[in-house]
Amino acid sequence: MSNPSSCRTQALPASVTIADATFVDLSRADAGRPFRIFLYRPSKTPPPEGWPVLYLTDGNACFATAVDALKVQSSYPNGTNVDDGVVVAIGYPSDQPYDPLRRSWDLSPPPGRVYPPFFADGPDVKTGGGELFLTFIEDHVKPWIEEQVPIDRSRQTLFGHSFGGLFTLYALFSQPSAFSRWVAASPAIFWEDAAILTQENMFTQRQAPLAHTELHLSAGQYEGKSLAPFHKGAADEAKRQERSRETRTVEYAYEMAQRLDASNILGGGAVFEEYAGENHMSALPIALNRAVQIAFRRMP
Repeated sequence: MSNPSSCRTQALPASVTIADATFVDLSRADAGRPFRIFLYRPSKTPPPEGWPVLYLTDGNACFATAVDALKVQSSYPNGTNVDDGVVVAIGYPSDQPYDPLRRSWDLSPPPGRVYPPFFADGPDVKTGGGELFLTFIEDHVKPWIEEQVPIDRSRQTLFGHSFGGLFTLYALFSQPSAFSRWVAASPAIFWEDAAILTQENMFTQRQAPLAHTELHLSAGQYEGKSLAPFHKGAADEAKRQERSRETRTVEYAYEMAQRLDASNILGGGAVFEEYAGENHMSALPIALNRAVQIAFRRMP
């Protein structure tokens, strides 16, 4: 056996980077705090129609996982049915996975409310900025991306998890032509008296059929009536059980998929998938992998 101490290394560890990935901080035209836009593009010639693209909310938390999933699967398309494409993730100038204050505003549908601070002496938590965030994506992020890389506008996917899943549904019901594939993982449908259900109803009442639009809803097994095994018998078991009866993530998402699929408005259909053995946070990488498979599915 070799002696580990005999291994030669650099004096200082080197930073890890993601090949073919870059980022830029981009602000709205009316100023305000910038967003961090992460971009992955394949290092090969794009197809004549441009690349399909997957847009991610909560970009700091999601970008690397999605890029890795895409690289691994697109390297063997005959076995995975996944081709190359572009990944765009919208996050914040931070090294942390989340900015709780900003995402509470950006990812929640209007009109929103005001809540107590997350931390002592912190600012109030405001919600309801989803319309502004969607406008930022459409009017600023998409045009900037299309200046960097050729995009197939007919194959654009939006992914969101939790609050991001709620935003994805809001965006679908508000501007259904913005994307053709929509992936809402563990969506916070219950949020603010489940107001998104009213928007869903308005959408189904007024929307003409969308021939090439599809919706994928999902949640972890332990986001519904069943508590995770490690929560059973815990001191806060009763509190968690009460919370699960309020959020009803599995039930809300399943029921929405059933309604939208039966409406025949979405030509590509609406489906629900439950991830066995997963909780609200552990479902995220699985949902990102599924988003990659949906966004970059090989065309017939």
